[in-house]
Amino acid sequence: MVKFSKQFEAQLVPEWKDAFVDYWQLKKDLKKIHLLNSETSKTDKHHHHSSSSQKSFLSSLRKFSVLGHRHRENGAIEVHRKLASSASMGDVYETELHEQLADSDAAKEFFACLDCQLNKVNQFYRTKEELFLNRGETLKKQMDVLVELKAALKQQQGEGASSQDFKEDVSISSHISCEEESVKDRAEQEQQEQEANTDDPETNEMPLSEFPKAEEIGNSKRIKREDSKLRSLSTRSFNCQGKNLKINIPLTTPTRTFSAITYLVWEDLINQSSRKCNSDGGKLNINKTKLRRAEKMIKGAFVELYKGLGYLETYRNLNMLAFVKILKKFDKMTGKQVLPIYLRVVESSYFNSSNKVMNLGDEVEELFTQHFAKEDRTKAMKYLKPRQRKDSHGTTFFIGIFTGCFITLLAGYIIMAHMTGMYDRRKGDTVYMETVYPVFSMFSLLFLHFFLYGCNIFAWKKVRINYSFIFELAPTKELKYRDVFLICASSMAIVLGVMFAHLSLQQKGYSSAQVQAIPGLLLLTFLLVLVCPFNILYKSSRYRFLGVMRNTILSPLYKVVMLDFFMADQMCSQVPMLRNLEYVACYYVTGSFKTQDYTYCMRTKHYQDLAYAVSFLPYYWRAMQCARRWFDEGETSHLVNLGKYVSAMFAAGAKVAYEKERSIGWLCLFVIISSSATVYQLYWDFVKDWGLLQMNSKNPWLRNELMLRRKILYYFSMGLNLILRLAWLQTVLHYSFEHVDYRVTGLFLAALEVTRRGLWNFYRLENEHLNNAGKFRAVKIVPLPFHEVDEED
Repeated sequence: MVKFSKQFEAQLVPEWKDAFVDYWQLKKDLKKIHLLNSETSKTDKHHHHSSSSQKSFLSSLRKFSVLGHRHRENGAIEVHRKLASSASMGDVYETELHEQLADSDAAKEFFACLDCQLNKVNQFYRTKEELFLNRGETLKKQMDVLVELKAALKQQQGEGASSQDFKEDVSISSHISCEEESVKDRAEQEQQEQEANTDDPETNEMPLSEFPKAEEIGNSKRIKREDSKLRSLSTRSFNCQGKNLKINIPLTTPTRTFSAITYLVWEDLINQSSRKCNSDGGKLNINKTKLRRAEKMIKGAFVELYKGLGYLETYRNLNMLAFVKILKKFDKMTGKQVLPIYLRVVESSYFNSSNKVMNLGDEVEELFTQHFAKEDRTKAMKYLKPRQRKDSHGTTFFIGIFTGCFITLLAGYIIMAHMTGMYDRRKGDTVYMETVYPVFSMFSLLFLHFFLYGCNIFAWKKVRINYSFIFELAPTKELKYRDVFLICASSMAIVLGVMFAHLSLQQKGYSSAQVQAIPGLLLLTFLLVLVCPFNILYKSSRYRFLGVMRNTILSPLYKVVMLDFFMADQMCSQVPMLRNLEYVACYYVTGSFKTQDYTYCMRTKHYQDLAYAVSFLPYYWRAMQCARRWFDEGETSHLVNLGKYVSAMFAAGAKVAYEKERSIGWLCLFVIISSSATVYQLYWDFVKDWGLLQMNSKNPWLRNELMLRRKILYYFSMGLNLILRLAWLQTVLHYSFEHVDYRVTGLFLAALEVTRRGLWNFYRLENEHLNNAGKFRAVKIVPLPFHEVDEED
């Protein structure tokens, strides 16, 4: 039977862990009581005869005492409920101990901690409940506006509008009516930000001479309005019972970005009189595309709200169970009947007695079923409560099968390569190393990286890091670590099988164009599987990967999310793989494999220029993502991060130039630029990405909150990251492993960088998870489409 503490830790919401009952601290306090009771029981045996008469005398006095009568009625404890200083805090509970418990410091400490936990749970539940209720009211208003807009569109189409009104991007005009209360989502967000700012007294105090003037306020508001136009695709405002509303679609795709720019240009050129006529007429100008986007945003917001309500229900049930379990342990250890008394208080407390969350959950189910599932509750619950895929024993079995095949084929390939002296630079086959080995190197780096990602998933799951929420992965489609291991083992078994067969044919004297085309066909096969449109071989994950790569390549035009810049960081560690891919593509596309002219791509100027571009591209993509995040969020830290990738671009360019020229001048420039970039990157790794090197931390040179129990792992990881960041020194030292070919050495160094990235991934997501947990952020806040605007807008 699984212990409750493990079950409790496995089921709690990771981002809300600090808000749950501290069950482990309460168990520690119970151990103190147990140790104290064991000591007192030993001393009682020695003084049993001498104290018996005294106890009988005291017990007779308690029979005639008023206080003794009250204690016997109320039991061992009495819980008092006090009104808090503010209404938002709710009631505060405090336990008074009676009888023998009043003389025990350990018992006082236990119940003080228990009261503190109960008050904490009530306060957190009340805060989250109020937040979700406000979000629910806002979504209801958004839904009302959406329903009326759809009804107006349907009515317009039913009245026999012109054929142009049925086109995708042609707007319609109609009169609509809205609820009395307008949608004020943006105003609520600004109010929350202001309340957050008021918590800091240093930033809130300002002398009278520093308050902005009226003109400055007007200018700042105008700038904010223009800035918000640039960051969202907005329609013109429409009037609803005296309230101005506007549809804002976030600029997450290139088409929306270009549409926003076009709209701004058209708004500047449009006639002011026509604009006044439209606004005075109270007509709505909207197209069906924007309406569908708005509907999709509201649908996603309902799903996230329902998920949050489910988390809050889990929070209520687990905490209630934790109180029951710890009180049972106390009664069993002390022999007192405390559970019925304290449990009545817990059951009547706010977090257990409030039913607002359950009612809101029922309303969300009803609205979602009605508007997004066509009255099909089963279909609606697939969106609201998606079921996670269960791990299959067959997956584990095939991992073992393919792993055995991979190890066997790898051993055979290494033995054959060693017997033929393929990797010996003195007698090796230059044509094979220049044409076939890059294919093997490319697949090795790719699936090593993927294998380390599987190890990351296993480690994240082990320490309860919610990587699915951070990456915004669908629970029904995300890859488990077993799936990742299966893909790696099977793919590398296939690659090694093909490479082994190709090497065997080449050693037997088959050197025709068909044999030389085998590595290229292998690469083509993997590319075709990646874009395969059939629902096989993890289609959803393959297409999600292609979508993330598209977002990365077109990063300035797409809104950047965590998964996008995480993937771009992975690409920064795969520059050698990209250069191999570029060379292999050139070798097979130009037909050089037919004549085995491997120098054609090297001596072509276009290839040399492309080599520079490939070395720059991953850092360029990541720099553009930083620029886009600065544009969307306005934080200067993104510009500082952009500088890190610009320095890496200079270092990569200096390396390519030095490899081409091999002169002292380029060597000095390469060392200076690479050293500066390395210091820049190490600082960002340790301080920003990992959140370490905090001077005032209780853990020296680390941070206050650590997911791993052993601190030595953090220090070891920091040292290993420092060493692997200096792998570029091999380019300067030209160190080689005896007679091993330099391409093998290059593969080894590239594998070290991939390993460093796998290590970096764990601590990067650990820091992100701790940031979410510090803000109790367990659900995503989806932006809403309908916003109230001022008259000037």
